[in-house]
Amino acid sequence: MAGSHTVAVDWAARRLAVEAEGSFDDTVARYEAAVPVYPAAHIEQLVAGDAGWQAVLDLTDDVARHGFLIYWRIAADAIMRAAGDTSRCVAYLMGNHTIAERMFRHDPVAMLYAPLRTVISQVPGGPVVFSAEQPSLQFASFGRPDIAAVGIELDHKLAALLEALDLPVPPSLTA
Repeated sequence: MAGSHTVAVDWAARRLAVEAEGSFDDTVARYEAAVPVYPAAHIEQLVAGDAGWQAVLDLTDDVARHGFLIYWRIAADAIMRAAGDTSRCVAYLMGNHTIAERMFRHDPVAMLYAPLRTVISQVPGGPVVFSAEQPSLQFASFGRPDIAAVGIELDHKLAALLEALDLPVPPSLTA
């Protein structure tokens, strides 16, 4: 095929694993109270009604108290129990489309990492763990300062969310 081009980008990733106090169910409940579900119907109405980007920004700021929304959730442990697994696990896509847009305008491929993946898990007899990859490292892989800066902002927002959840904040998020 004439003109075809491929690119492979390697970069260092950092998975953050933060132990939570309390039960698995309590940690999930606190997280879901702090990070509300994306208001899809309301946003779609705004977009369909040509309300404009400012209306989307305003609604998102009102809903996303800690800067993030849940776009997707799966209780992975439910299906894994069919295989005999007993670990607890809920996985999420968490993000903010108004923040993602500030990267999308420079390179839509940034949507590979926006929204962010987060997981709350617990192996039998072990601690409850909140896990996520460090956003700044993912977005720095694009080699664009404007995208990398938003990644650093997301590090700080993730740190603030962890603080709000009363979870330890990894130093790399605030460096």
